[in-house]
Amino acid sequence: MLYKKQILSWCLFDFATSSYSAVIASIIFPVYYVTYIASGSGVGDLWWGRAISLSMLMVAVLSPYLGGIADYAGIRKRILFFFVFIAASSIASLSLLKKGDIIEGFTLVVLANFSIEAGVVFYNAFLPLIAKEGYFGRVSSWGFGIGYVGSIFSLLIGLYFIQKNQYELIWSFVAIFLFVFSIPLFLNMPSDEKKNAFLKSAFRGMKFIISNFFKLWKDRSLRRFFIAYFLYMDGVNTVIVFSGIYATVTIGLNSKELVLLFIVVQFTAFLGAFLLAKASDSWGAKNIIFLSLLLWITVCISAFFITSKETFFVVASLAGAGLGTVQASSRAYFSKFIPSGHESEYFGVYSMIGKTSSILGPILFGEISKLMSSQRPAILAVTTLFIVGLLILRSSEKNKNLTS
Repeated sequence: MLYKKQILSWCLFDFATSSYSAVIASIIFPVYYVTYIASGSGVGDLWWGRAISLSMLMVAVLSPYLGGIADYAGIRKRILFFFVFIAASSIASLSLLKKGDIIEGFTLVVLANFSIEAGVVFYNAFLPLIAKEGYFGRVSSWGFGIGYVGSIFSLLIGLYFIQKNQYELIWSFVAIFLFVFSIPLFLNMPSDEKKNAFLKSAFRGMKFIISNFFKLWKDRSLRRFFIAYFLYMDGVNTVIVFSGIYATVTIGLNSKELVLLFIVVQFTAFLGAFLLAKASDSWGAKNIIFLSLLLWITVCISAFFITSKETFFVVASLAGAGLGTVQASSRAYFSKFIPSGHESEYFGVYSMIGKTSSILGPILFGEISKLMSSQRPAILAVTTLFIVGLLILRSSEKNKNLTS
Protein backbone atom coordinates (compact mmCIF):
# COMPACT_ATOMS: atom_id res chain seq x y z
CA MET A 1 0.00 0.00 0.00
CA LEU A 2 1.14 3.59 -0.64
CA TYR A 3 0.94 6.92 1.19
CA LYS A 4 -0.41 5.93 4.62
CA LYS A 5 -0.56 9.56 5.78
CA GLN A 6 -2.53 10.53 2.70
CA ILE A 7 -4.90 7.59 3.12
CA LEU A 8 -5.64 8.67 6.71
CA SER A 9 -6.21 12.26 5.58
CA TRP A 10 -8.46 11.03 2.77
CA CYS A 11 -10.50 8.95 5.23
CA LEU A 12 -10.81 11.92 7.58
CA PHE A 13 -12.65 13.84 4.86
CA ASP A 14 -15.32 11.13 5.03
CA PHE A 15 -15.26 11.65 8.80
CA ALA A 16 -15.86 15.38 8.18
CA THR A 17 -18.71 15.05 5.68
CA SER A 18 -20.41 12.29 7.69
CA SER A 19 -21.58 14.89 10.19
CA TYR A 20 -23.53 16.61 7.42
CA SER A 21 -24.84 13.32 6.02
CA ALA A 22 -26.11 12.07 9.38
CA VAL A 23 -27.34 15.25 11.04
CA ILE A 24 -28.45 17.50 8.16
CA ALA A 25 -29.28 15.20 5.24
CA SER A 26 -30.71 12.17 7.03
CA ILE A 27 -31.77 12.41 10.63
CA ILE A 28 -32.14 15.56 12.73
CA PHE A 29 -32.61 18.46 10.29
CA PRO A 30 -35.11 16.72 7.93
CA VAL A 31 -37.42 16.06 10.88
CA TYR A 32 -36.84 19.59 12.21
CA TYR A 33 -37.67 21.01 8.78
CA VAL A 34 -40.86 18.97 8.32
CA THR A 35 -42.19 19.19 11.89
CA TYR A 36 -41.06 22.70 12.87
CA ILE A 37 -40.04 24.89 9.90
CA ALA A 38 -42.92 23.60 7.74
CA SER A 39 -45.23 22.74 10.64
CA GLY A 40 -48.93 22.90 9.75
CA SER A 41 -48.30 23.46 6.04
CA GLY A 42 -48.73 19.84 5.01
CA VAL A 43 -45.98 20.19 2.40
CA GLY A 44 -42.86 19.40 4.44
CA ASP A 45 -42.18 16.06 2.70
CA LEU A 46 -42.78 17.67 -0.67
CA TRP A 47 -40.37 20.59 -0.23
CA TRP A 48 -37.71 18.40 1.38
CA GLY A 49 -37.89 16.00 -1.57
CA ARG A 50 -37.67 18.94 -3.98
CA ALA A 51 -34.59 20.35 -2.22
CA ILE A 52 -32.72 17.05 -2.44
CA SER A 53 -33.81 16.40 -6.02
CA LEU A 54 -32.87 19.89 -7.28
CA SER A 55 -29.45 19.80 -5.64
CA MET A 56 -28.78 16.33 -7.05
CA LEU A 57 -29.86 17.50 -10.51
CA MET A 58 -27.36 20.34 -10.28
CA VAL A 59 -24.61 17.88 -9.33
CA ALA A 60 -25.59 15.49 -12.10
CA VAL A 61 -25.47 18.22 -14.76
CA LEU A 62 -22.32 19.99 -13.57
CA SER A 63 -20.08 17.25 -12.10
CA PRO A 64 -18.69 15.84 -15.40
CA TYR A 65 -18.02 19.41 -16.57
CA LEU A 66 -16.32 20.35 -13.29
CA GLY A 67 -14.35 17.10 -13.31
CA GLY A 68 -12.99 17.90 -16.75
CA ILE A 69 -11.98 21.40 -15.65
CA ALA A 70 -10.25 20.02 -12.53
CA ASP A 71 -8.15 17.53 -14.48
CA TYR A 72 -7.26 19.78 -17.42
CA ALA A 73 -6.54 22.88 -15.33
CA GLY A 74 -4.90 20.96 -12.47
CA ILE A 75 -6.97 22.69 -9.75
CA ARG A 76 -8.69 19.73 -8.10
CA LYS A 77 -7.91 20.74 -4.51
CA ARG A 78 -8.88 24.37 -5.05
CA ILE A 79 -12.29 23.45 -6.43
CA LEU A 80 -12.84 21.04 -3.53
CA PHE A 81 -11.93 23.75 -1.00
CA PHE A 82 -14.42 26.12 -2.64
CA PHE A 83 -17.24 23.61 -2.25
CA VAL A 84 -16.34 22.84 1.37
CA PHE A 85 -16.42 26.57 2.17
CA ILE A 86 -19.85 27.05 0.52
CA ALA A 87 -21.23 23.96 2.27
CA ALA A 88 -19.99 25.03 5.72
CA SER A 89 -21.37 28.55 5.24
CA SER A 90 -24.79 27.26 4.14
CA ILE A 91 -25.02 24.81 7.03
CA ALA A 92 -24.09 27.50 9.55
CA SER A 93 -26.81 29.73 8.06
CA LEU A 94 -29.47 27.14 8.95
CA SER A 95 -29.19 28.51 12.49
CA LEU A 96 -30.93 31.68 11.27
CA LEU A 97 -34.11 29.89 10.14
CA LYS A 98 -37.40 30.55 11.92
CA LYS A 99 -40.74 28.75 11.85
CA GLY A 100 -42.38 29.23 8.47
CA ASP A 101 -39.11 29.84 6.56
CA ILE A 102 -39.88 26.99 4.17
CA ILE A 103 -38.34 28.56 1.06
CA GLU A 104 -35.32 29.91 2.92
CA GLY A 105 -34.66 26.45 4.37
CA PHE A 106 -35.17 24.90 0.95
CA THR A 107 -32.61 27.27 -0.58
CA LEU A 108 -29.94 26.64 2.07
CA VAL A 109 -30.39 22.87 1.84
CA VAL A 110 -30.02 23.02 -1.95
CA LEU A 111 -26.76 24.99 -1.60
CA ALA A 112 -25.36 22.77 1.17
CA ASN A 113 -26.30 19.48 -0.45
CA PHE A 114 -25.03 20.53 -3.88
CA SER A 115 -21.70 21.67 -2.43
CA ILE A 116 -21.16 18.51 -0.39
CA GLU A 117 -22.08 16.16 -3.23
CA ALA A 118 -20.07 18.10 -5.81
CA GLY A 119 -17.07 18.06 -3.49
CA VAL A 120 -17.27 14.30 -3.16
CA VAL A 121 -16.53 14.02 -6.90
CA PHE A 122 -13.04 15.42 -6.33
CA TYR A 123 -12.59 13.55 -3.06
CA ASN A 124 -13.31 10.25 -4.84
CA ALA A 125 -10.85 11.15 -7.58
CA PHE A 126 -7.95 10.98 -5.10
CA LEU A 127 -8.57 7.26 -4.39
CA PRO A 128 -6.62 5.85 -7.38
CA LEU A 129 -3.76 8.25 -6.58
CA ILE A 130 -3.15 7.14 -2.98
CA ALA A 131 -3.75 3.36 -3.14
CA LYS A 132 -2.69 0.50 -5.37
CA GLU A 133 -5.42 -1.18 -7.41
CA GLY A 134 -5.44 -4.24 -5.16
CA TYR A 135 -6.30 -1.97 -2.23
CA PHE A 136 -9.12 0.09 -3.76
CA GLY A 137 -11.82 -1.91 -1.97
CA ARG A 138 -10.12 -1.76 1.41
CA VAL A 139 -9.27 1.94 1.33
CA SER A 140 -12.74 2.80 0.02
CA SER A 141 -14.33 0.80 2.86
CA TRP A 142 -12.02 2.37 5.44
CA GLY A 143 -13.19 5.79 4.32
CA PHE A 144 -16.84 4.89 4.80
CA GLY A 145 -16.07 3.09 8.08
CA ILE A 146 -14.30 6.11 9.59
CA GLY A 147 -17.15 8.22 8.28
CA TYR A 148 -19.62 6.24 10.37
CA VAL A 149 -17.52 6.94 13.47
CA GLY A 150 -17.91 10.63 12.64
CA SER A 151 -21.67 10.14 12.27
CA ILE A 152 -21.92 8.51 15.69
CA PHE A 153 -19.92 11.29 17.33
CA SER A 154 -21.99 13.99 15.62
CA LEU A 155 -25.27 12.34 16.57
CA LEU A 156 -24.21 12.13 20.22
CA ILE A 157 -23.45 15.86 20.18
CA GLY A 158 -26.77 16.44 18.43
CA LEU A 159 -28.59 14.43 21.08
CA TYR A 160 -27.01 16.60 23.79
CA PHE A 161 -28.31 19.79 22.15
CA ILE A 162 -31.74 18.23 21.46
CA GLN A 163 -32.16 17.50 25.16
CA LYS A 164 -31.43 21.18 25.83
CA ASN A 165 -33.76 22.21 22.97
CA GLN A 166 -30.90 24.12 21.32
CA TYR A 167 -31.32 22.98 17.72
CA GLU A 168 -29.61 26.04 16.24
CA LEU A 169 -26.32 25.06 17.91
CA ILE A 170 -26.44 21.67 16.17
CA TRP A 171 -26.20 23.26 12.73
CA SER A 172 -23.29 25.50 13.83
CA PHE A 173 -21.48 22.47 15.24
CA VAL A 174 -21.86 20.55 11.96
CA ALA A 175 -20.47 23.48 9.94
CA ILE A 176 -17.37 23.74 12.17
CA PHE A 177 -16.91 19.95 12.25
CA LEU A 178 -17.02 19.77 8.44
CA PHE A 179 -14.47 22.51 7.94
CA VAL A 180 -11.98 21.45 10.64
CA PHE A 181 -11.74 17.77 9.67
CA SER A 182 -11.41 18.64 5.97
CA ILE A 183 -8.12 20.43 6.65
CA PRO A 184 -5.89 17.28 6.68
CA LEU A 185 -7.02 16.42 3.16
CA PHE A 186 -6.08 19.87 1.85
CA LEU A 187 -2.68 19.64 3.56
CA ASN A 188 -1.70 16.10 2.58
CA MET A 189 -3.26 15.22 -0.77
CA PRO A 190 -1.11 15.57 -3.92
CA SER A 191 -0.68 19.25 -4.73
CA ASP A 192 -2.43 20.94 -7.62
CA GLU A 193 -0.25 21.25 -10.70
CA LYS A 194 -1.56 24.08 -12.80
CA LYS A 195 -1.65 22.80 -16.38
CA ASN A 196 -3.94 24.89 -18.56
CA ALA A 197 -5.83 28.16 -18.35
CA PHE A 198 -9.27 27.96 -16.76
CA LEU A 199 -11.14 29.04 -19.90
CA LYS A 200 -9.31 26.51 -22.07
CA SER A 201 -10.01 23.83 -19.45
CA ALA A 202 -13.68 24.78 -19.42
CA PHE A 203 -13.93 24.13 -23.16
CA ARG A 204 -12.08 20.82 -22.81
CA GLY A 205 -14.33 19.88 -19.93
CA MET A 206 -17.36 20.43 -22.13
CA LYS A 207 -15.72 18.38 -24.90
CA PHE A 208 -15.28 15.53 -22.41
CA ILE A 209 -18.96 15.55 -21.54
CA ILE A 210 -19.96 15.26 -25.17
CA SER A 211 -17.37 12.81 -26.48
CA ASN A 212 -15.90 10.79 -23.64
CA PHE A 213 -19.23 10.04 -21.98
CA PHE A 214 -20.35 8.27 -25.14
CA LYS A 215 -17.01 6.48 -25.27
CA LEU A 216 -17.58 5.17 -21.75
CA TRP A 217 -21.16 4.28 -22.61
CA LYS A 218 -19.98 2.04 -25.48
CA ASP A 219 -18.17 -0.20 -23.00
CA ARG A 220 -20.69 -3.01 -22.41
CA SER A 221 -19.60 -3.74 -18.83
CA LEU A 222 -19.55 -0.06 -17.87
CA ARG A 223 -22.91 0.60 -19.51
CA ARG A 224 -24.64 -2.18 -17.59
CA PHE A 225 -22.96 -1.09 -14.36
CA PHE A 226 -24.07 2.52 -14.94
CA ILE A 227 -27.71 1.46 -15.46
CA ALA A 228 -27.72 -0.82 -12.40
CA TYR A 229 -25.90 1.80 -10.31
CA PHE A 230 -28.40 4.44 -11.38
CA LEU A 231 -31.29 2.32 -10.11
CA TYR A 232 -29.98 0.90 -6.86
CA MET A 233 -28.35 4.17 -5.75
CA ASP A 234 -31.68 5.87 -6.41
CA GLY A 235 -33.07 3.48 -3.80
CA VAL A 236 -30.20 3.99 -1.36
CA ASN A 237 -30.26 7.79 -1.56
CA THR A 238 -34.04 7.94 -1.23
CA VAL A 239 -34.00 5.77 1.89
CA ILE A 240 -31.20 7.90 3.37
CA VAL A 241 -32.95 11.26 2.91
CA PHE A 242 -36.37 10.02 4.11
CA SER A 243 -35.32 7.52 6.79
CA GLY A 244 -35.56 9.97 9.67
CA ILE A 245 -38.92 11.32 8.50
CA TYR A 246 -40.28 7.77 8.00
CA ALA A 247 -39.14 6.70 11.46
CA THR A 248 -40.79 9.74 13.04
CA VAL A 249 -44.04 10.03 11.08
CA THR A 250 -44.84 6.37 10.34
CA ILE A 251 -43.16 4.45 13.18
CA GLY A 252 -43.66 7.15 15.83
CA LEU A 253 -40.13 7.62 17.17
CA ASN A 254 -39.48 10.77 19.17
CA SER A 255 -36.33 12.87 18.68
CA LYS A 256 -34.30 11.07 21.33
CA GLU A 257 -35.31 7.61 20.06
CA LEU A 258 -34.54 8.67 16.50
CA VAL A 259 -31.00 9.79 17.30
CA LEU A 260 -30.34 6.64 19.36
CA LEU A 261 -31.63 4.52 16.47
CA PHE A 262 -29.27 6.10 13.99
CA ILE A 263 -26.33 5.83 16.34
CA VAL A 264 -26.98 2.07 16.33
CA VAL A 265 -27.36 2.13 12.52
CA GLN A 266 -24.07 4.00 12.08
CA PHE A 267 -22.34 1.47 14.34
CA THR A 268 -23.61 -1.50 12.30
CA ALA A 269 -22.63 0.38 9.13
CA PHE A 270 -19.15 0.85 10.59
CA LEU A 271 -18.91 -2.88 11.32
CA GLY A 272 -20.18 -3.80 7.87
CA ALA A 273 -17.72 -1.50 6.10
CA PHE A 274 -14.68 -2.75 7.99
CA LEU A 275 -15.57 -6.45 8.14
CA LEU A 276 -16.10 -6.57 4.38
CA ALA A 277 -13.26 -4.21 3.47
CA LYS A 278 -10.78 -6.92 2.52
CA ALA A 279 -13.55 -9.11 1.08
CA SER A 280 -14.27 -6.42 -1.51
CA ASP A 281 -10.80 -7.07 -2.96
CA SER A 282 -10.58 -10.84 -2.38
CA TRP A 283 -14.19 -11.87 -3.24
CA GLY A 284 -14.71 -9.14 -5.81
CA ALA A 285 -16.47 -5.81 -5.41
CA LYS A 286 -19.37 -6.90 -7.62
CA ASN A 287 -20.17 -9.89 -5.39
CA ILE A 288 -20.29 -7.61 -2.35
CA ILE A 289 -22.71 -5.34 -4.24
CA PHE A 290 -24.97 -8.36 -4.88
CA LEU A 291 -25.08 -9.27 -1.19
CA SER A 292 -25.73 -5.66 -0.16
CA LEU A 293 -28.65 -5.28 -2.58
CA LEU A 294 -30.29 -8.49 -1.33
CA LEU A 295 -30.06 -7.06 2.17
CA TRP A 296 -31.59 -3.72 1.08
CA ILE A 297 -34.52 -5.51 -0.61
CA THR A 298 -35.21 -7.46 2.59
CA VAL A 299 -35.03 -4.30 4.69
CA CYS A 300 -37.44 -2.25 2.54
CA ILE A 301 -40.06 -4.99 2.32
CA SER A 302 -39.83 -5.49 6.07
CA ALA A 303 -40.20 -1.75 6.71
CA PHE A 304 -43.52 -1.78 4.83
CA PHE A 305 -45.04 -4.18 7.38
CA ILE A 306 -43.37 -3.00 10.59
CA THR A 307 -45.50 -1.29 13.23
CA SER A 308 -43.47 -1.64 16.44
CA LYS A 309 -40.50 0.50 17.37
CA GLU A 310 -38.53 -2.50 18.63
CA THR A 311 -38.78 -4.36 15.31
CA PHE A 312 -37.91 -1.22 13.39
CA PHE A 313 -34.71 -0.92 15.45
CA VAL A 314 -33.69 -4.44 14.42
CA VAL A 315 -34.44 -3.95 10.72
CA ALA A 316 -32.75 -0.53 10.63
CA SER A 317 -29.64 -2.08 12.17
CA LEU A 318 -29.54 -4.62 9.35
CA ALA A 319 -29.88 -1.79 6.83
CA GLY A 320 -26.83 -0.15 8.36
CA ALA A 321 -24.73 -3.25 7.68
CA GLY A 322 -25.44 -2.90 3.97
CA LEU A 323 -25.12 0.88 3.77
CA GLY A 324 -21.37 1.35 3.59
CA THR A 325 -20.71 -1.89 1.74
CA VAL A 326 -22.82 -1.05 -1.31
CA GLN A 327 -21.31 2.43 -1.60
CA ALA A 328 -17.70 1.41 -0.96
CA SER A 329 -17.88 -1.62 -3.26
CA SER A 330 -19.44 0.40 -6.07
CA ARG A 331 -16.68 3.01 -5.80
CA ALA A 332 -13.98 0.32 -5.74
CA TYR A 333 -15.50 -1.56 -8.69
CA PHE A 334 -15.67 1.58 -10.83
CA SER A 335 -12.09 2.61 -9.92
CA LYS A 336 -10.75 -0.37 -11.87
CA PHE A 337 -12.01 1.15 -15.12
CA ILE A 338 -10.16 4.48 -14.74
CA PRO A 339 -6.99 5.26 -16.76
CA SER A 340 -4.27 7.25 -14.99
CA GLY A 341 -4.63 11.03 -15.20
CA HIS A 342 -8.38 10.98 -15.81
CA GLU A 343 -9.65 10.37 -12.27
CA SER A 344 -11.75 13.53 -11.87
CA GLU A 345 -13.26 13.12 -15.33
CA TYR A 346 -14.32 9.54 -14.74
CA PHE A 347 -15.60 10.23 -11.25
CA GLY A 348 -17.46 13.20 -12.69
CA VAL A 349 -19.40 10.78 -14.89
CA TYR A 350 -19.74 8.37 -11.96
CA SER A 351 -21.18 11.17 -9.86
CA MET A 352 -23.46 12.27 -12.69
CA ILE A 353 -24.96 8.76 -12.84
CA GLY A 354 -25.25 8.48 -9.06
CA LYS A 355 -26.72 11.92 -8.49
CA THR A 356 -29.10 11.71 -11.43
CA SER A 357 -30.45 8.66 -9.67
CA SER A 358 -31.08 10.85 -6.63
CA ILE A 359 -33.46 13.11 -8.52
CA LEU A 360 -36.40 10.80 -9.19
CA GLY A 361 -36.45 8.78 -5.99
CA PRO A 362 -37.06 11.62 -3.49
CA ILE A 363 -39.72 13.16 -5.73
CA LEU A 364 -41.36 9.74 -6.16
CA PHE A 365 -41.37 9.15 -2.40
CA GLY A 366 -42.74 12.61 -1.65
CA GLU A 367 -45.48 12.45 -4.30
CA ILE A 368 -46.62 8.92 -3.39
CA SER A 369 -46.61 9.81 0.30
CA LYS A 370 -48.76 12.87 -0.36
CA LEU A 371 -51.07 11.08 -2.82
CA MET A 372 -51.66 8.02 -0.61
CA SER A 373 -51.51 9.94 2.69
CA SER A 374 -49.09 7.24 3.86
CA GLN A 375 -45.36 6.66 3.61
CA ARG A 376 -45.68 2.86 3.51
CA PRO A 377 -46.58 2.61 -0.22
CA ALA A 378 -43.68 4.99 -0.92
CA ILE A 379 -41.10 2.77 0.79
CA LEU A 380 -42.46 -0.26 -1.07
CA ALA A 381 -42.02 1.57 -4.39
CA VAL A 382 -38.37 2.14 -3.52
CA THR A 383 -37.88 -1.64 -3.22
CA THR A 384 -38.39 -2.08 -6.97
CA LEU A 385 -35.32 0.07 -7.64
CA PHE A 386 -33.11 -2.37 -5.74
CA ILE A 387 -34.68 -5.40 -7.41
CA VAL A 388 -34.29 -4.11 -10.98
CA GLY A 389 -30.75 -2.85 -10.28
CA LEU A 390 -29.75 -6.26 -8.91
CA LEU A 391 -31.23 -8.07 -11.92
CA ILE A 392 -29.37 -5.85 -14.39
CA LEU A 393 -26.07 -6.25 -12.56
CA ARG A 394 -26.62 -9.99 -12.31
CA SER A 395 -27.51 -10.17 -15.99
CA SER A 396 -24.27 -8.44 -16.93
CA GLU A 397 -22.34 -10.99 -14.85
CA LYS A 398 -24.05 -13.90 -16.62
CA ASN A 399 -23.42 -12.37 -20.03
CA LYS A 400 -19.78 -11.88 -19.15
CA ASN A 401 -19.46 -15.51 -18.06
CA LEU A 402 -21.13 -16.71 -21.26
CA THR A 403 -18.78 -14.74 -23.46
CA SER A 404 -15.58 -15.40 -21.53
